[in-house]
Amino acid sequence: MEPNTIQKIVIAGGGTAGWMAAAAIAKQLGKVMEVVLIESEQIGTIAVGEATIPPIRVFNQLLGIDEPTFMRATSATFKLGIEFEGWGRSDSRYIHSFGKTGQESFFADFHHFWLRGLQEGHHADFSEYCLELQAAKAGKFVKTEQLNLNYAFHLDATAYAKFLREYSERAGIKRIEGNIAKVHKHKHTGDILSLELSSGEQIEGDMFIDCTGFKGLLIEQALHTGYEDWSHWLPCDSACVVQSECVDSPLPYTRSIAHDAGWRWQIPLQHREGNGLVYCSRYLSESEAEKRLLDSINGSAITAPRQLKFTTGRRLQAWNKNCVALGLSSGFIEPLESTSIHLIMSGIIRFIRMFPQSTDMQSAREQYNKQTKLEIEQLRDFIILHYHLTDRDDGQFWLYCKQMSIPETLAHRIALFKQHAQAMQIDGEIFRVDSWTQVMFGQGIMPKQYHPIVHAMSAPELAAFLSNYRYKIQQTVEKLPSHQAFIQQYCSR
Repeated sequence: MEPNTIQKIVIAGGGTAGWMAAAAIAKQLGKVMEVVLIESEQIGTIAVGEATIPPIRVFNQLLGIDEPTFMRATSATFKLGIEFEGWGRSDSRYIHSFGKTGQESFFADFHHFWLRGLQEGHHADFSEYCLELQAAKAGKFVKTEQLNLNYAFHLDATAYAKFLREYSERAGIKRIEGNIAKVHKHKHTGDILSLELSSGEQIEGDMFIDCTGFKGLLIEQALHTGYEDWSHWLPCDSACVVQSECVDSPLPYTRSIAHDAGWRWQIPLQHREGNGLVYCSRYLSESEAEKRLLDSINGSAITAPRQLKFTTGRRLQAWNKNCVALGLSSGFIEPLESTSIHLIMSGIIRFIRMFPQSTDMQSAREQYNKQTKLEIEQLRDFIILHYHLTDRDDGQFWLYCKQMSIPETLAHRIALFKQHAQAMQIDGEIFRVDSWTQVMFGQGIMPKQYHPIVHAMSAPELAAFLSNYRYKIQQTVEKLPSHQAFIQQYCSR
């Protein structure tokens, strides 16, 4: 090989990010690249990312993972969306599902037809036109050749990391146990040369992947990359988490329940329930957050409550020098829409697609950073949307969220929807029109007008169209097995 060819990748840190990276690289580059992963059993992982969004299925398919086997190993259940309770108003409730709502025309999305229907007396809720949403509400699920719902998973993140570790080691990834004590850099270029362990062992490499969590041992502590703080838009900076016993059959959706200083989640797995209370420390103390969380869980706690601190934002460069940051080391958008594991996955796939053959990687690095910045800013705007569009007035937290300035990109999207019912779509954006419309309607926006093209359909045609669509969904949902029954048949532990 040429002297400057990249021959060895060193992954710093395990956990979900590290082992997702190891598994994907082993599958795609393992035959042409030496890969080692350094982690310490003494260092705990955050491991609270127990809810996912549908692209994780693509990631598992790329690895050739059998779905029932994966679900048994991670105690996974199916997820059709997220129910938001108390976000628009303290008594409001809606589901953001992963499904397609209605049937659009080439020039107008379905919600334009629905808005016209409201004006003409057809008062069925927008949610009644989405199969996944209605299946979620009914607690039902199925996966067949004839009907493949759009779904994700609730899973045990620690078990997922263990599952991927076993996968990676079978594929030839070398794991090194140890703590990273020093990062050695090239005195002229600033590139990372090696990682020194507390034992004194030196691990050299050509490319380094930082999966060391919030501390960013390589990307920040060694390379001083810098961080863009978004806490003025996303003021929650703390979470308290605990696991509890199952007392009911698992729901096929995550619950997100707002409170006066943030929100809390309930995530049902096959063998337990994951619970967390996210809050802004300016408005709620640690002790009160812990008490609220423990008072809210359904079954008995099976772990001690843990407090987490974070600052929402992004690393100024996800790829700096010869180091790529993945997971929490690259930035953090709070867990409201379950995007943490997705950002790990998309970062890995982007890195493999743009993998440079040599150490001359400037153009690849610039393009990677450009795409990463765009992706995380789009997700950021979607999360801010939930907080800013609220009618709650039961505390300083929600008043701040309602009155705060927001990014121009988000302000434009909200204005476009309010005035013209246009749910702007950006190429490559992970949350599509269906997601934006479900959340904006759910949070209480009602557009002033809709696209005139819907009047090309006569009033009787519109009535029949809306009625027939709802009827087909109702008939389909009635025939579905319960979520619990399908899990028992498909992937029970």
